[in-house]
Amino acid sequence: MNFKKEYDLIVVGGGAAGMIGAITAAREGKSVLLLEKLSLVGAKLKATGGGRCNLTNTLSSEDFMAKFGRNGRFMQDALKEFDHKALVNFFKEIGVETHAPDGFRVFPLSHSSQTIISALLEEMQRVGVEILTSQKVEKLLHADTQIIGVKTHTQTFYAKNIIVATGGLGYPSLGAEGDGHDMAEEIGHKVTELHPAMMPLHVKEKWVESCRADTIAKVELRVALKKHSKLRVHGDLIFTKNGLRGPVVLDAARDLTPLLDKYGEVPIMLNLTKGMNEDQIAKHLKNEAIKNPHATIIELLSTIAPTSLSNALCQLAEVDTKVTYGKIAGAPKAKLISLLAWTPLTITGHEGFKMAMITRGGVDLKEINPKNMQSRIINGLYFCGEVVNLDGPCGGYNLQWSFSSGYLAGRVMKEL
Repeated sequence: MNFKKEYDLIVVGGGAAGMIGAITAAREGKSVLLLEKLSLVGAKLKATGGGRCNLTNTLSSEDFMAKFGRNGRFMQDALKEFDHKALVNFFKEIGVETHAPDGFRVFPLSHSSQTIISALLEEMQRVGVEILTSQKVEKLLHADTQIIGVKTHTQTFYAKNIIVATGGLGYPSLGAEGDGHDMAEEIGHKVTELHPAMMPLHVKEKWVESCRADTIAKVELRVALKKHSKLRVHGDLIFTKNGLRGPVVLDAARDLTPLLDKYGEVPIMLNLTKGMNEDQIAKHLKNEAIKNPHATIIELLSTIAPTSLSNALCQLAEVDTKVTYGKIAGAPKAKLISLLAWTPLTITGHEGFKMAMITRGGVDLKEINPKNMQSRIINGLYFCGEVVNLDGPCGGYNLQWSFSSGYLAGRVMKEL
């Protein structure tokens, strides 16, 4: 290879943001080099949604941005250029049909992430993107405020436009090392605090281990700290040997991991009865007892909660599971109903980035122009996807953001 060859664009990272950025620029006739440090592109994309690849969702752009919290409006320009409808059309153009079986989450018809990766790879090859794998970029090269190239562990490549789409720190087994953050800091960018997000959590209470057999639907999770009482998340929950997982936990983890760093442990409350309050639970149990006066309390509870959970909560309330509802004393009965309405648990930790699907934090958004994803510090340098300080909940949010931001940066090449 001619080491002094200069490209119009070099993309660092072969994930969702990097691949679509490369395709978009190459479609404009630009010479594009994509560098991926692993031996294959799309490694993390392959694991997305348990391999089913939840690409995006059907929310309006306004509602979509709101799910990202206070930084959500940063993506307004990216979504204007490339929203979920544009993404679906893009994949249709390159031979991938999609659908939304639940009316919300969008998947490839195959429900296989390999379908997405193969289509992106074929399209990159079709439009002439040069792909080099096993090339780890170690340094961004610049002359004053202009980017000029990148240095890998083996050689140097030149371009006046570089897209950094290296992802975050989640799933290090799939290549995540935070190298994009290191390169950004080295060149003068600020990187915010980084926390693992979208991951299972550990709890102090041991009784959860006995409830592992069941998925609890439509759970509400609240943080029981006065300063953070507005934090409420809804979704399905699964108890584990030492904690919690499931969509409600994955979504809550985005906010809970920073609080763990701050407080050491975080008290939470769970409504495990599909939103029923104490009065509704008491009325329900009373009515069930009238219909079946010989039923034990555990039999009555089975109408609103799994048996394993009912047993655990009875034990906590010091209620004999073999007695009928009418024979339970006032104080234990009140405690049981209170526990059914709001079950307290204490979050104590997690497995770190090795189990985190995404990273909370990244390159500071104040130093990136939202109209084109270009650095406000270095001309020709762009940041896309998870490497920036923007993360959303489960449900196709983060992947749509990666595609939208990558497309927006690649689109800039049209004007060059």
